[in-house]
Amino acid sequence: MKKLFTLVFLLSLHCIIAQENLPTVTFSLENGTLEDVIQKIEQETDLHFFYVEDWMKQSKVTVNFKNTPVDTVLEQVFEETLLNFHLLDNSRIVITRSNIIYDRLPQGFFPDTTGVAVEQPTASTKYNPVFYNKETRSNTTTETVYIGKETQATGSGYFNLSGRVTTHETGEPISNLAVLIKGTEIGTVTDQNGQYSLRLPAGEHLLETRSFGNEDILTRVVIYNDGVYNLKLREDYELLGEVLVDSDQAQNVEDAIGGTENINVEEIKNIPLILGERDVMKVAVTLPGISTTGEGSAGFNVRGGKTDQNLILIDDAVIYNPAHFFGIFSAINPFTTGDITIYKGNIPAQFGGRLSSVFDITSKDANTEKFAGEVSVGPVTSNVALEIPVIKEKSGLLIGGRSTYSDWILKNLDDESLKDSKASFYDVIAKYHHNFNDKTSLRTTGYYSRDNFSITSDSLFNYQNLLFSMKLNHKLNEKNDGSLIVSNSNYNFDIDYESDFNDNFTSGYKINETEIKLNMRYLHSAAHKFDYGISTKLYNVHPGELEPLGSESIVEPLQIPKEKGLESAIYIADNFKVNDKLLLSAGLRYSHYAALGEKTQKIYEEGLPQSEATVIDSIQYGKNEVIETYGGPEVRLSARYFLLPDLSLKLSYNNAYQYIHTLSNNTTVSPTDTYKLTDKNIKPQRADQYSLGLYKNFDNNMYEVSLEGYYKKSENILDYKVGAQLFLNENIETEVLQGEGRSFGAEFLLKKTEGRLNGWLGYTYSRSELKLDGNYREQIVNSGEYFPANYDKPHDLSVVANYKVTQRFSFSANFVYQTGRPVTYPTGKYMQNGIEYVLYSDRNQFRIPDYYRLDLSFNVEGNHKIKKFAHSFWNISVYNVLGRNNPYSVFFVTEQGEVKAYKSSIFSIPVPTITYNFRF
Repeated sequence: MKKLFTLVFLLSLHCIIAQENLPTVTFSLENGTLEDVIQKIEQETDLHFFYVEDWMKQSKVTVNFKNTPVDTVLEQVFEETLLNFHLLDNSRIVITRSNIIYDRLPQGFFPDTTGVAVEQPTASTKYNPVFYNKETRSNTTTETVYIGKETQATGSGYFNLSGRVTTHETGEPISNLAVLIKGTEIGTVTDQNGQYSLRLPAGEHLLETRSFGNEDILTRVVIYNDGVYNLKLREDYELLGEVLVDSDQAQNVEDAIGGTENINVEEIKNIPLILGERDVMKVAVTLPGISTTGEGSAGFNVRGGKTDQNLILIDDAVIYNPAHFFGIFSAINPFTTGDITIYKGNIPAQFGGRLSSVFDITSKDANTEKFAGEVSVGPVTSNVALEIPVIKEKSGLLIGGRSTYSDWILKNLDDESLKDSKASFYDVIAKYHHNFNDKTSLRTTGYYSRDNFSITSDSLFNYQNLLFSMKLNHKLNEKNDGSLIVSNSNYNFDIDYESDFNDNFTSGYKINETEIKLNMRYLHSAAHKFDYGISTKLYNVHPGELEPLGSESIVEPLQIPKEKGLESAIYIADNFKVNDKLLLSAGLRYSHYAALGEKTQKIYEEGLPQSEATVIDSIQYGKNEVIETYGGPEVRLSARYFLLPDLSLKLSYNNAYQYIHTLSNNTTVSPTDTYKLTDKNIKPQRADQYSLGLYKNFDNNMYEVSLEGYYKKSENILDYKVGAQLFLNENIETEVLQGEGRSFGAEFLLKKTEGRLNGWLGYTYSRSELKLDGNYREQIVNSGEYFPANYDKPHDLSVVANYKVTQRFSFSANFVYQTGRPVTYPTGKYMQNGIEYVLYSDRNQFRIPDYYRLDLSFNVEGNHKIKKFAHSFWNISVYNVLGRNNPYSVFFVTEQGEVKAYKSSIFSIPVPTITYNFRF
């Protein structure tokens, strides 16, 4: 019946009048409105137009017509708009927006009840109109939007709907938000810039959004052509604090890539951590497959990998040391961080240069609507972040800074040995973003951190990170978009040593890298989405220098020659939907590395250990001359297969090259660790990883369960000889060994994403082993057999829980258990030539005691009134409630002829803290 009324309405418009024999006009117009054009036509002809005035004021035109038919004039001035026109009769023209008025209905519009054959329209009269069928409307009020401009070919085509999703309150992009077409399997997830893109057939669709922490909306979209639809969503205050880590509904089951974790920084504020610091990197350690060597340790071991095998990025720029004060605090400001995505299984093809993982950290965009900020005051540190609109709804500046006042605390201690100590750090970050239009945006980030410490010693240590990145995003058309990224990262440390003797000195080290990268995306179809790009990175390493400090110092100056390397790559990847059950993610990356001069490279006799005694030649390479090249293909392949609608099987394989190595004989990451580039005598690291996992969701995605196993084989892993001198050594290749590595394990994760009680339980069983073998004794460790790596910890259990008593009050707990790490013990003594020596066990044959810790916190939210200056938050926590004296290290001292064992701890007693936060 409704269709019959529609037919009567169309016929009542006298649409059977053909658009022919229209009058001609002659006029010119400079920078006029469309309404000016209409008025010119009405002045010269007897035509009258019917339109909405607001439509005609949105565009400016400059035209010059001479004896031009009116329909040609209208087609030209409306070409870049959403406007169409229709001639009702010889004197009246109706202007419509987006849609077309048709003068006949398509074949089959009414069901055939007569059984009489109907003559098919000729090619000249075929058309496929898009009808907005009102019968599909429900009783609820749903906004309707029209996308694109309808043409005669619209009805038979597929078109791209894209846009950007931001928060209504701040204008910040919302990432990892599900954008779905209701009643279909069409959907996508917004990227880190809040961008989304869908491929849809012409016609009417119900678009809905789903996310935690933001309102869900439903919009009726009528799409005629390619177009843009931006969304602004309000925050859902009732959900804040409930969800700790989420994967956006069923994304964990549906994605092809396994071993991926996403951390929402806003939603981890309740987790109790040391000294009240909200620490995004410490939260990462509670997830399966990610660990550290111990409490207060910097660096991460991901799936049995070394700490230097992780690529840690802040807005696409590398940060080499993401820790303050030996790892007790993170160098990542949680107030300015938006999202963290961790790839520990199949690493996307756009990333390279590391074997184990990628920590992709994205800072927030500043509020472009109003001035906002967040402040935290704790017992040792304070933090502030400010969001400053520059141009409303277009650009904003984010500034964040953290600092500690531990120097002031040390100076007020009664212990005389500590009064002259120093322990301070600070970091600052600034990010500016500008949205030129819906297609082009620019983001620039600058970051700086600095640490100073001297604890009861004669040495003052300081180290600093400095990085910069600039990212230009541009959408070429509805199918193609890309990003041009330029970044620079710098890390250096300095040591100032002063004593009562004439041996004062200053020493330092520095590494700098500059990268240019182009990332492109091509939306080929609903089944294929291609990512491709190219990158090049230049390394400059200053391996170290030694200078006398003061005129009376007897220290001889020393400077190690600089190193330079160029790493380049090209990649392509495709997300291919084979069918409803099978999704493939296939990528191929080719990396190439060239070690560059100016440098003198020693040549050692082949087959013999590298030492001064086996040097047969030395070659002098000029500036930027190629010393040696390495490279090869890197395969990134993963697949997801639905066993059930909410149960998927994921399989992946990837291999990678790494051309930079960490030089350290410490068990944990130290600020004085140095980096060595691959050259003629030190080969690049290489690894192959296989993984297989099951992913299942329950109870409308409230519960997520995953079980994933992996096996990784590595080559050319760098280790050190006994007694190696790594710092200020020009011939470092004579002090290190390169061997094989293998790691394997299983990761289990149970997560409850919402409700009063929420959180997760993660358990990892893993082994990480090394093998150092050769033809000569000095190349062999533990008889050439596999032995546990320093970071081998078979059992790792973490439980994070949050219980909301009310919307304002909640309790949180964090429990951790880990197997003790390997250690080498003295096992006896022997005499040789009248001198007593200590006999040690095989390397890493024993383990220090197991580690476990329980933390508790009570959280108090301010009231959730919208119209108030600031929203406050109190965190009262106790770190290490059980007072467990967890050993940080075990060391041995010879006293009166006896070897005695001692252990050191970082926090051996409960540590209570109170932190106050407020946001405005």
